[in-house]
Amino acid sequence: MATRPQILSIVLAGGEGKRLMPLTADRAKPAVPFGGTYRLIDFVLSNLANSNLRQIAVLTQYKSHSLDRHIAQTWRFSTLFGNYVAPVPAQQRLGPRWYQGSADAIFQSLNLVRDADPDYIVVFGADNIYRMDIEAMIDAHIDSGLDATVAGIRVPRSEASAFGIIDAAPDHKIRQFLEKPADPPGLPDSPDESYASMGNYVFSAKALVEALRVDAEDPTSRHDMGGNLIPYFTDLGQAQVYDFADNKVPGATEKDINYWRDVGTIDAFHEAHMDLVSVDPEFNLYNHEWPIWTNQVQAPGAKFVIRGRAEDSIVNAGCIISGGEVDRTVLSPHVRVDKWAQVTDSVIMNKSRIGKNAVVRNAILDKNVVVPDGVQIGVDPEHDRARGLHVSEGGIVVVGKDVVVPRD
Repeated sequence: MATRPQILSIVLAGGEGKRLMPLTADRAKPAVPFGGTYRLIDFVLSNLANSNLRQIAVLTQYKSHSLDRHIAQTWRFSTLFGNYVAPVPAQQRLGPRWYQGSADAIFQSLNLVRDADPDYIVVFGADNIYRMDIEAMIDAHIDSGLDATVAGIRVPRSEASAFGIIDAAPDHKIRQFLEKPADPPGLPDSPDESYASMGNYVFSAKALVEALRVDAEDPTSRHDMGGNLIPYFTDLGQAQVYDFADNKVPGATEKDINYWRDVGTIDAFHEAHMDLVSVDPEFNLYNHEWPIWTNQVQAPGAKFVIRGRAEDSIVNAGCIISGGEVDRTVLSPHVRVDKWAQVTDSVIMNKSRIGKNAVVRNAILDKNVVVPDGVQIGVDPEHDRARGLHVSEGGIVVVGKDVVVPRD
């Protein structure tokens, strides 16, 4: 039997997530709750774990306390075979400076590579929603004999200018990497589609270490994986694209087989939740063959009393709907909805309370929010702005952690 190559997985989890404010006012973007019980980082860690990749370093930087705590409480592997998920903060090993970019984050953490001595290094982002068999991508990388492989997802060419685009030849070798091009190149087999970079990479370890050294010595570099490292390998003829459409995950449905979402804005975050509560969602949370793992709350089942009801919604443990009405909404654990309250098209996070006769529409409430009796949110966005609440471009009202919504 062939010896399995040594693989180190690095998850880049240091982003600020400014476009998700105020949800990131007190936490790193990968620690933002999603889907009622998960954190954003649970999706990439689940993909790695389900792919039998269980030596994982998570590089953190900004407001990482809740992220570190979540990893410590949730992601504990058996150490018998050397498995681990280790959060690694910015340590300023190379001087008094924070990470200058995604490539610099790995360069400043090369001690992890020296300690693990891997044959290949997997580098994935921490804040997208998708399922992926990463072993299949590694196999494609090894078979190619090249030094770098970039996961690419097919997007309509008409929308491709919003992404980092991969211009690839018919043999999948990358010709160039284009940052939000005005005229995106089509695919050899589908002229109306382009490859958008998913920000997920596989590298041959020695080649990556050398590329990071060269990049660190370049004063003009932004030290970015997509913007600098991949063009470096492309110029050497050593980079290929891995087509996400070729990735087959056990238990996938026809609708979610190529599902990948960047939920980096409030509107995208809200839209992804509204998909979850649809009758036939694009992303299937109920795939038991490729589960999304997390630390489930210890609480009794949800309770509906005094004719409380919920339709087309996800209602988690510990919730009490006491005479209120909930439609097309995700309720995280321990949420309470009181008599005659109406909650519609919303995301309500842990331990928030909706008072009697309150109305919540098109809203995201962070943890421990209190909506007093009779208060309305999302009915009049201009009134919400006047009360100091955040309103997105798409009209989604966001209330930050621990806020008691003012009446006026």
